[in-house]
Amino acid sequence: MRVLAHFVPGPKVAEFVAPESDWLDIRWCAADDDATFYREIADAEVLWHVLRPLSGDDLRAGPRLRLVHKFGVGINTIDVDVATQHGIAVANMPGANAASVAEGTVLLMLAVLRRLLPLDRATRELRGWPTDPGLGEHCRDIGGCTVGLIGYGDIARQVDRIVTAMGATVLHTSTGDDGTPGWRPLPELLAGADIVSLHVPLTAATAGLIDRAALARMKPDAVLVNTSRGPIVDEAALAEALGSGRLAGAGLDVFAVEPVTGESPLLRLDNVVLTPHVSWYTADTMRRYLVAAVDNCRRLRDGRDLTHVVNQPTGC
Repeated sequence: MRVLAHFVPGPKVAEFVAPESDWLDIRWCAADDDATFYREIADAEVLWHVLRPLSGDDLRAGPRLRLVHKFGVGINTIDVDVATQHGIAVANMPGANAASVAEGTVLLMLAVLRRLLPLDRATRELRGWPTDPGLGEHCRDIGGCTVGLIGYGDIARQVDRIVTAMGATVLHTSTGDDGTPGWRPLPELLAGADIVSLHVPLTAATAGLIDRAALARMKPDAVLVNTSRGPIVDEAALAEALGSGRLAGAGLDVFAVEPVTGESPLLRLDNVVLTPHVSWYTADTMRRYLVAAVDNCRRLRDGRDLTHVVNQPTGC
């Protein structure tokens, strides 16, 4: 079975899939290597997809494609309609990255609350002493905060468990009142939280959810963390709020345009911690991804039902 993996493997990844080489022919392609992608997609039966968007034209270039397997949960980067029309199954991996993204979310919270990057920079430049008295005015413990989770799926619930263990009060909102004491409607959550963390998929309903009006509802010393999808936040409004001191800080792993461009005003703000959409990317998550991906390839080979298919391909 020919597989096109749209990422470059490290030694541990290559070692993991090596035992399957008698039936699984994996061709590796960097996300930005379009020449290799279009050459290899022509013969691929399965595409292992990470982040680089897959357009309808990309999918049409693979006449033998039977499965696009997303390494992760969000399928907004895949033209699922075209895949469905061409009989291509689209599957994802719910829960596989939840632990890593939850830890990455808390990492960003701590880095912003404790001013990790400015302190690291000052220490390297021998400016860490005497201690900045502003630390005692502005740095926060997670345990002293109210954390508001927008969305309450696998990742958010893991964040809830971690920060609750640290002493935080946790609120959450989702599509409807779930009857738990921590549920709040979105406006109330925004107004009450010291840390607002986003955990919703990108849909027509969530695009631009955190806009200028939503940001204005937040406390002036609040922090925003986004490890879900960039377009959920109005980045221009966020940069304005952060630059003016209207918000205390932000931790962002995702952006409206990825990779983020040099024109983004967020890059020039000291109260923002930025990472390049890698909160999911650990050896532990990659192993879980590979287990799921190889299993679905084996199922496809053997004519068995695939797991976690999100569409109903024509002719299947």
